[in-house]
Amino acid sequence: MNITLNGEAHAVEAGTTIATLIEALNIPLVKVAVERNLSIVSRSSFDQVILQKGDRIEIVRFIGGG
Repeated sequence: MNITLNGEAHAVEAGTTIATLIEALNIPLVKVAVERNLSIVSRSSFDQVILQKGDRIEIVRFIGGG
């Protein structure tokens, strides 16, 4: 099924959770924020939120520096 990930079309399998998506993208779960359809998703629910056809997902990684 298709979702929009950071503004681009992206295909995922039915039943994919946010945690599974992040893992497949090789993004560490630490220092990451996810927005689903304009709502922030709490980190504690990443493994419970199942993506739906047409979802708009924004993933932001926090990178420190100085």
